[in-house]
Amino acid sequence: MLGSLQEAEDAVQETYLRAWRSFETFEGESFRAWLYKIATNVSLDAITSRKHVQRLLPDQHTPATFEMPDGTPATDVAWLEPYPDSNLEGIADDAPNPEARYAAHEAVKLAFVAAIQVLPPRQRAALILCDVLGWAAAECSTLLGGSTTSINSALQRARETLAKRYPDGRPDQAPQSDPAQQRLLDRYLQAWERLDLHGFVSLLKEDATYTMPPLPQWYAGREAIRAFFGWAWKSYGGFRLVPTAANRQPAFAVYSRSGTEGLWAAHSIQVLSLDENAISGLTLFVKPTGPHLFQAFGLPLILPNAGVQEPSVPYDC
Repeated sequence: MLGSLQEAEDAVQETYLRAWRSFETFEGESFRAWLYKIATNVSLDAITSRKHVQRLLPDQHTPATFEMPDGTPATDVAWLEPYPDSNLEGIADDAPNPEARYAAHEAVKLAFVAAIQVLPPRQRAALILCDVLGWAAAECSTLLGGSTTSINSALQRARETLAKRYPDGRPDQAPQSDPAQQRLLDRYLQAWERLDLHGFVSLLKEDATYTMPPLPQWYAGREAIRAFFGWAWKSYGGFRLVPTAANRQPAFAVYSRSGTEGLWAAHSIQVLSLDENAISGLTLFVKPTGPHLFQAFGLPLILPNAGVQEPSVPYDC
């Protein structure tokens, strides 16, 4: 609903607080449904109270560019944030009701969360309740207020908006981890740590995209991405990547240093979208906000005991 890691954490705490304070009003309905009602209202209140109703990714905000950025974050936009997979462990909604259109692992993917942020809050809530959690429209109308007809109307408008981004009706299925995918991720890590621009670019699809909130610039296509990293990597002495996971997608926490010596400091959280045996999308949550996400992923701001590895011969790609 909120597209923000910190706001989601705050909303969870507020949900528990409201539930505790109003527990005497609970009258034997489904306890789970009662908590969802509180959580949904907390989320709607949070959206109403904040300056920016939508949280976006750069490709939703400006056209792609070939220009190099000046390093100035866009402060007039609230940017979408990644969500650690470690916080999703144990969630019991992996197999929602048959009415659900989207599986739980699809509904937390970064692109899908970004897509629903453009919906008005009521449409957003109705779509999550009905199409992700599998609630019936009548149940949703009881929670949100209004008639079943109004909920069906909100759902229709929300689905029409999503269809512009997903012509096939739903996000791509998340690829299952397999040896080929792991080799792709290993090659990606090694290309970064060796500053092997050719090896890195060869792993991208021809029409891959690269975004880097909170910077507004983004790049479409392998050659545009090559040009950017050919320019950007000149400012760094090296990188170290720590595998992690976010939004049910492969991800890396990246540490950098400016020269050949010194500490490896938090640089960015990278979330990858894969399509078969290539990378179709890269989202790097970069400075100044990126390092603030490391704690949520259980990672230090300075990488301890990071030995310098001797580069080996790059993969033939």
